[in-house]
This record gives sequence, structure tokens and C-alpha cells, in this order.
Amino acid sequence: MTNLLLEGMYTSRQEMLHYRQRTRAPPLSFFRDGSGRPRGDEDRFRFGRESSFQWNSENNFIYYIEDEDDDLEELKWAEKEEKRLDGWKKQFIATRDHGSEDEDTHLLSPSFFGKSRSNLLHINVGGTSYYISYIVAASYPKTRIGRLATYTDRQRKLDLCDDYNPVEDVYFFDRDPAIFHHIYNFYRTGVLWVRDELCPRSFLEEINYWGVRVKHTPRCCRISFEERQDELNEQLKVQRELRAEMETEENEELFRGMLYGPLRRHIWNLMEKPFSSVTAKGMAVASSFFVLISVVAMTLNTVEDMQYRNSFGVANGRPYLEHVETLCIAFFTLEYVLRIISTPDIQRFVRSVLNAVDLIAILPLYLQMLIETLSEENDGGKRSSHEQEIEAVGRVGKVGQVLRIMRLMRIFRILKLARHSTGLRAFGFTLRQCYQQVGCLLLFIAMGIFSFSAMVYTVEHDVSGTNFTSIPHAWWWAAVSISTVGYGDTYPETHLGRLFAFLCIAFGIILNGMPISILYNKFSDYYSKLKSYEYTTVRKKRGKVNFTGRAMKKVSECYTGVPTQYLPGHH
Repeated sequence: MTNLLLEGMYTSRQEMLHYRQRTRAPPLSFFRDGSGRPRGDEDRFRFGRESSFQWNSENNFIYYIEDEDDDLEELKWAEKEEKRLDGWKKQFIATRDHGSEDEDTHLLSPSFFGKSRSNLLHINVGGTSYYISYIVAASYPKTRIGRLATYTDRQRKLDLCDDYNPVEDVYFFDRDPAIFHHIYNFYRTGVLWVRDELCPRSFLEEINYWGVRVKHTPRCCRISFEERQDELNEQLKVQRELRAEMETEENEELFRGMLYGPLRRHIWNLMEKPFSSVTAKGMAVASSFFVLISVVAMTLNTVEDMQYRNSFGVANGRPYLEHVETLCIAFFTLEYVLRIISTPDIQRFVRSVLNAVDLIAILPLYLQMLIETLSEENDGGKRSSHEQEIEAVGRVGKVGQVLRIMRLMRIFRILKLARHSTGLRAFGFTLRQCYQQVGCLLLFIAMGIFSFSAMVYTVEHDVSGTNFTSIPHAWWWAAVSISTVGYGDTYPETHLGRLFAFLCIAFGIILNGMPISILYNKFSDYYSKLKSYEYTTVRKKRGKVNFTGRAMKKVSECYTGVPTQYLPGHH
């Protein structure tokens, strides 16, 4: 009888390899039937591989996957199983000669003997009963069930479970039984199978609780699982950043301990929450209106018919559009001051990009006024008006350059529309999220410009009357060709140079088509999410009014014409 048991226990290397290569383990019933006995006693418990990983009790979901050669891993596992079974065989023979029959049955899996339930570890996970051999569970001593099978101290066992029934010797765990079914199969087969319908985050939490590592999964399941996990983490990151992008509401507790807290909160809502009141909505509309007026005034300021020439013959936009621009800057200044005095977090206010744009929009005019004031103070003295005019003409070249730079900064006023435009914010958010793709695109463009400009210069610089006099002069041609614009001001004349030009244009077509789909897909996704958050915010501010119900009520009243009348006694 003993020899038959040992022969049934021993498995050859080919059988182990064949068993490991199967994609699905044979079903094993583990539920209780009406008699209270575990079904599936005729099925043999399989022994899994030994585990050597450390138990993680800090809910750390970071797993390091080692890439191993599959064939070598299978051979090592088979050899280890043979050695382990040989050890069990020797231990069984030694115990048979010096021990009792009960001790013999305790060493081997109960499925080989009389199915004594005292040798089965009975656990209940989420209302579902499971039976695991003590030897099978002890094969993974670092897992929770493995420690439950190997610990001898009753208190340490109770610390591992949520509850315990001493009458039936059942350990209860308040965990997800659907995911534990895969853990149970892992103890039977030594392989942790992962299905696509499982939530990666929940699955990681459960296997971390049971002490099983992701590295026990097959490579096919592991690749699919890691891809879904990375995609989920990326989506969660984008969701958090989008909420931060839309988050303008400050915590009410920040205003409570502040000086003039209620007043400052009212001003903050007026400036930052357009949907909080009708006045706030009007403030947002007025801000957008002044931005457009300022841009139009700056544009018309360059029209010659709307300018006049001073005594030096210098044309400028004064005084026709000076008052319009001054009025716009005064409104922008008031808006910026109200924001900075009402903000509950000055550091967050300073770090905001939109607030920096507001400051840049009003700063050029004040710097220009400061420079002109200092210049007028230097003109003081008893010099004649003719001498002052001559000196003023000399300062035009110095002060004029500074003023041109400051006037150029006025174009940033158009960026103030991003505060009230969901599309502009989605575009800026897309560029921030795709900075790696955009950086790679710029790197490839720079490499193409340097390479093709050097090629064309090499074959064209000896041609008489050529514009390719140096490699830096050829940069402009290469940039225009890669962008597929082709102004035609500079072009190669030799056959080899035209061949390089064709390659440069083909490279530009391929390069420009690569990031377009990525940027467009991300922009459309971010824009739709920002709009949904904006809609949710509006609904929340308005108290979640049921506009559809009110509209249907109004329509029904219009069709009936009179309120509904009830007969006496039929209310």
C-alpha cells in the first residue's frame, strides 16, 4: 500500500513540464455539498513550487518582475520538484518504520488517504468555503495561508484571519471570493492566472493581502496585466491633473481665520467663479471684452492712417488709441489687484501661470511710463528747446529699442482669454502632458536641419551666385523644406543638391505626420473631460436644479392651459 502511495505521489519531469505548460488547470470542486463534506475528494491536490519572496505588510503595490528564460525556468522547477518529492519519500519511509499510521497520513496530502478532514485547512472567504491541504499550503510559507498552516501558536493564527470558529475549525476572511478563486488555483497549480475582467488595482490589493507575488503569473498574463495597470495609472494621473486644472474653489476654512474673511471670499468668488452669481458672470464677460478691445487697439495702432507724426517725423499711435489702451490696462490692473488681495494662498497665486499672464499683460505700460518719466527728468536744465530736441533725437535709438520690446509684450494679453476658454486650457494641458513627444519631434527636426543643411552646403557652395555660402545660411532652407512650406527664396541648383532637397522634404512629411494623431487624440480627450468637469461644477453651483423636470412641467401646463381639476372626493 505504501509503495502504491509513493508511486502515485512521484511525478516524472515530462509530466511536470506538460502540467506547467497547460493553459488552464483542471477544475476542482471546493464548495460544500448538502452533507457538509467537501466535494471533489477524488481529485488529487497538486503541489506547487516553493516560494522565496518576502511578505509585504505595508500595502506596497510595487512589484519587480524578473525576465527569465522560460525553458530554463521549467527545467529548474522540475528538478526541484523531483528533489522535494524524493525528500518526502525518504521522510515517509523513516516515519513508517518508527511511527504510527496517523503520523504517516499527516505527512502526505489527505487526498491520497482516507480524506481525513483534520488534515485539511478549512477557510471561508467571503462566504465561500475552501479546503486546502496543509502540505500544499506549507509549500508557500511566506503567504498568508502558508503561515496559517505552519504556525503552531494559536494567537498568531488568529492574527492572520478576521474570525475563527473553533467548533468547525474554520478560519474566516472578509475578502473578495472572486479574486481568491485565482489565489486558490495558485496553491493547486503553482501558477497565478490573471483575467482581463479583473480590476488591476483590486487584484494587486488582494494578492498583496494573501502574500502572493505577480511574478508567479505566466508571461502572457503578466504582459497584459502590466499594460492595463500602466494605462489605469496614466488615466488616474490625468484625472487628478485635470481636476487641479479646473479647481478654482478654495477651501472655506482658509477664509475663516483671515482678516475680512467673508469679504475676501466674496471678492474671490466674484473673480474666480463665473457661475457663482450673475455679477461674477458679468465680470467674466467684461474681462473677455476688455481683452478683445485691447488686442484690437494694439492692432489698429500699427495702421498708418491712424497715426500722426511728431516734430521729429516719428510716427506713433498717439493720441487716438492711447486712451483706449489706458482704459484697458486700468481694468486689468484692478482685476489683478482684487485677485491678489482676496487670495487665501499667496504662494499658490504666485505659482499660477494664468496669474503670471495677467501680470505680463499690465507690466509693459507701467514700465514704459516709468522710462518716459525718467527721460523727462533728465531733460531738465536751462538748455534751449532746440538743444533738447537734438538730444531727444539721439535718445530715440536707445529708448526706442526698449519701448519696442515692451510693446511686443502686449501680445501676451491675448493669453488672458485662456482663463475663460476651455479649449485654450485643454490645448495647454495637452502640450504639458505630451512634452516628451513634442521634445522628440523638436529633436528630430533639429537633427534633420543640421544634417541636410550640411549636405546641401557641401555640394552647392562652389556654385557661382549661390545662397548657400555657409552651413548657418543653409539652416533656413532646411527648416523651410522640412516643414514642407517651401518659400522658394533659396533652392539648390545641382542635381545632387536637388536629390538632397527631395530627401529633406520626404523626411519632413514623415516627421510631421507622426505626432499629429497623438496630439489630436489627447486634445479631444482632455477637452471632453474638461467640459464634463465644467458642467459638473456648474450643476453643483446651481444646486443641481432639475431643469428637465421644470421644462416638462411648463410644457404640460402650456398644453393643458388650466391647472388639473379634481372631482369632489377624488383628491
